[in-house]
Amino acid sequence: MSLYASILAGGSGTRLWPLSTKTTPKQFLSLAGERTMIQQTVDRLLPLTPIDHMYIVTFENYSSLVREQLPDLPVEQIIAEPSGRGTAASIGLAATFIAARDPQAVMGSFTADHLITDGPAFRKALTFAEEVAREGYLVTLGIQPIEPETGFGYIQAGEELRRDPTQGMVAYRVRRFVEKPNRETAEQFIRRGDYAWNAGIFIWRVDRILEEIRRHVPTVGRVLDRVAAGISTGRVQEETHAAWSDLTENVTIDVGVMERAAADTAMVPVSIGWNDIGNWGQIAQLHSRDAEGNSQHMQELGRHVAVDTRNTFVQSTTGRVIATVGVEDLVVVDTPDAVLICHKDRVQGVKQITDQLSAPR
Repeated sequence: MSLYASILAGGSGTRLWPLSTKTTPKQFLSLAGERTMIQQTVDRLLPLTPIDHMYIVTFENYSSLVREQLPDLPVEQIIAEPSGRGTAASIGLAATFIAARDPQAVMGSFTADHLITDGPAFRKALTFAEEVAREGYLVTLGIQPIEPETGFGYIQAGEELRRDPTQGMVAYRVRRFVEKPNRETAEQFIRRGDYAWNAGIFIWRVDRILEEIRRHVPTVGRVLDRVAAGISTGRVQEETHAAWSDLTENVTIDVGVMERAAADTAMVPVSIGWNDIGNWGQIAQLHSRDAEGNSQHMQELGRHVAVDTRNTFVQSTTGRVIATVGVEDLVVVDTPDAVLICHKDRVQGVKQITDQLSAPR
């Protein structure tokens, strides 16, 4: 039996403005190679999951982008949410569609905008996690941390549940999930050695995750039941829109389900070259640096002319010459619509720009 895949592709990628915008967010951009992020996500799953077992959950205004970038995906496997209501609803929606097709299916849930450089290790971990999930566990892949990062949630490992020494894989019961910690707490986690980063990669039986959603997030569960009824009667679009109008809360799968179902959750620690590409600082790290610590990603005929410039990243999609003199620790992003100039220590603040731009004048 093949693993089914749910790929979440509805985010707006506001921290990568001005390249990532509401009309073309980062999952539809080529940020780490020639292929776009969503295309790379599909590519790395194809050796395990055929294209007709993949479901893309996105917003209605992105459906055409999905069809354009994934022409081999059956159009009925593009699930369009009327509006964003959190990952509990998004993942539950995909599980509902998959369960209608195969009630015993095991599905993996992935985001469309993360980078994973070690595809074979990733697929090996998924194969092992699928075996654990078939026993009824809600499984998450935990990224082995390389630094005390404060921008990620953490997962603490408990007792060992299963081991495959031939593959070097181990599954642990989850002791607890921790929201983004401060620096001191993150350093303690690294020293302890039993914490992993929460990458939001999950594997479970569809019946189990739907059961847990109904138990812990009943408002979402009732909406999903209406969607299931619409699938069986051929009125899925009408039922989804009608049900979504009653869903006012926004709940993540982590807070709504995983943190409450700790006794049934398992974590498989992995090292797969994962990067969530969540800000311009992480983009800069993907490119080689010169002797002064500068890096660049210039499209067309663009060029960065650096004079007395250190530790600065420049990206341009316009073909213009970008010149810097006497600066350091900057991110410069040049697009036809806008230019961003930001200190590397303040890349998390880029989202505030998009908030201001969208606010009424």
